Amino acid sequence: MNTGYNITLGDSYIMAVKDSVVQAKKMKHFLDDYNLNSKIFYTAVEAYETAIKDPPVLIISDIVMPGMDGYEFCKKLKGNPDLREVPIILLTSLRDPLDIIRGLQAGADNFITKPYEEKYLLSRINYLLANREIRRAGGGEMVLEIVFRGNKYAINSDKKQILDLLLSVYEAAVQRNDELILAQEQLQTMNENLVSANRELEAFSYTVSHDLRSSLHTIFGYTQLMLEDYIDQIEPEAIGYLNTILTASKNMSQLIDGLLKFSRSGRAKVEKELINLSEIAHQVIQLNFQRDPSRVVHIKIEQGITGYADKNLLGVVLDNLLGNAWKYSGKKEEAEIGFGMTELDGEKVYFVKDNGAGFYMNKADKMFNPFERFHSSEEFSGTGVGLATVRRILEKHDGRIWAESKIGEGSTFYFTLPS
Repeated sequence: MNTGYNITLGDSYIMAVKDSVVQAKKMKHFLDDYNLNSKIFYTAVEAYETAIKDPPVLIISDIVMPGMDGYEFCKKLKGNPDLREVPIILLTSLRDPLDIIRGLQAGADNFITKPYEEKYLLSRINYLLANREIRRAGGGEMVLEIVFRGNKYAINSDKKQILDLLLSVYEAAVQRNDELILAQEQLQTMNENLVSANRELEAFSYTVSHDLRSSLHTIFGYTQLMLEDYIDQIEPEAIGYLNTILTASKNMSQLIDGLLKFSRSGRAKVEKELINLSEIAHQVIQLNFQRDPSRVVHIKIEQGITGYADKNLLGVVLDNLLGNAWKYSGKKEEAEIGFGMTELDGEKVYFVKDNGAGFYMNKADKMFNPFERFHSSEEFSGTGVGLATVRRILEKHDGRIWAESKIGEGSTFYFTLPS
């Protein structure tokens, strides 16, 4: 293979120390591809014993290894007069500045950050081997004492070795910075595509909902006309079929409304202000009484409850939570619904409670997923989208929601609204 580098090892070899069998084979394959003689070792102890008997021309070593780590291995090599001139490349993640100091202390010649490109590693090998003669000439050994994070470190390296190591760190930092810039550009492009996709989705949602509504209105309208104007001419069994069509049409209409609310809740812009949640709760309950005036429900809404939130979006939240409380307490002779505020672990927590059907708590983690329902349509109508919408809105407010319940004893939904 044409490497683009004039690397000649002669009878010598490159030593590589890798604790991973997979990575070791990958390194061996890489060096073989570029016609570089190599010996692979899985422990630093074994590698050091071999280096004493048969010194390599260059060493590439991991840092994290069993028995003797890469720093100790490097320090031991540099402490041996017969091996100290062998250049050493340490492979590291470089997540802590202390890595650099420990590398300097150990006498490493180069850092290469993982994951690395093979061509970059090849360029480092070429650089260190090309400068062997300069290193042998000596750059002046020196001892530096530095204080880092309150600890003193002594660094025994020649000037060129320190410069090589710091340059390799700088080069790695530049490479990472270039990668971050590229990633940022890609992210910006993805965001622009996402904005465009959201616009298309909004247009699609509007078109679909409009067309579906139009068809449903036709089905609902004609079915209702048949029941009103031709009731005497229709068989009793057919009347039941027509009523089923009406019910299915209403359910489909509710599902479309729910899906649109859920879709819009994710795109809605949050404009927070101090709002009176007690007043919103009263308005929601009043609407429920207007829709179902025959119900007897004991309502308890604490007065003066406020919070910083988007008024319209919190209207959707309370409409869903109080609407559910109204629905699931519908089979109770003495239904009770409450809205209030308490304090848990120093945090203001709002709640909506009822004494209705309740649910099993082992299902609580699923109830805020779209289309998740714990009761059949025959028991209680619904689409399974309401609570998913509630959670999405509260998350946009940096809040959260959870529930407690017992079968037959009702449910309490808690939510937070950070200021």
